Amino acid sequence: MAVRRTPRFYFSLRSPYSWLAYRDLHQRYPELVPELDWVPFWEPDERSSRLLAEAGGEFVYTAMSRAKHLYVLADVRRLTAERGLTLRWPVDREPVWEIPHLGYLVAARHGAGPAYLERAYRARWVQGRDICDRSTVAEIAADLGLDPAEVSGAADDPEVRHQGVGALLDIYRDGVFGVPFFVHGLDRFWGVDRLAAFAASVAAKRRPAEPTQVPGDGSAPEPALVGAPGRTDEGHAGGCG
Repeated sequence: MAVRRTPRFYFSLRSPYSWLAYRDLHQRYPELVPELDWVPFWEPDERSSRLLAEAGGEFVYTAMSRAKHLYVLADVRRLTAERGLTLRWPVDREPVWEIPHLGYLVAARHGAGPAYLERAYRARWVQGRDICDRSTVAEIAADLGLDPAEVSGAADDPEVRHQGVGALLDIYRDGVFGVPFFVHGLDRFWGVDRLAAFAASVAAKRRPAEPTQVPGDGSAPEPALVGAPGRTDEGHAGGCG
């Protein structure tokens, strides 16, 4: 399979770490935002799981233990305090994650993907609202000038479901096991604390290649280092895969 060159950000509206990575990305690396493929990550329902299996994929995410859940609560409090943020933990009651994430695909189709994400993240993590409630998604859509029924009912649209399976296949093929997850060429970066390494990897590919010395000018050219910016195609710039 050919390596895709466009850097990708796998995000989830469910994850507080994904929300923090979203904020850090916009505040610290705004030039990177329009360069990325934004791919939603969510735990598929029975219908999506069946369609994914029929397409040859599977979902590898494993639900966290109670001990890990308690750790995440404390860790996220620390991270939000460091950023001066106020967090309201939402309560998920029988969530269907297709509702907000497929809603994003519809909003993106209309050119409102970024604005939808901003409002959906704010609704969930700042206001503590249930974004799996169709009325919440409909309100976000109306605020963006989109058809509330189309966006909030995205999970009922076979065409959008098919598009969603494509995103789930990307998750499977890229080996995404959690979020936030960043992919650049062959390099993978997992976690909000890997954002800087991901950004550095992408920035390294923007730099022009360093000129080599012309043979015969009296000095020997320096050897090219494996992974040096501008001298390799997909060298690893650090972080965990």
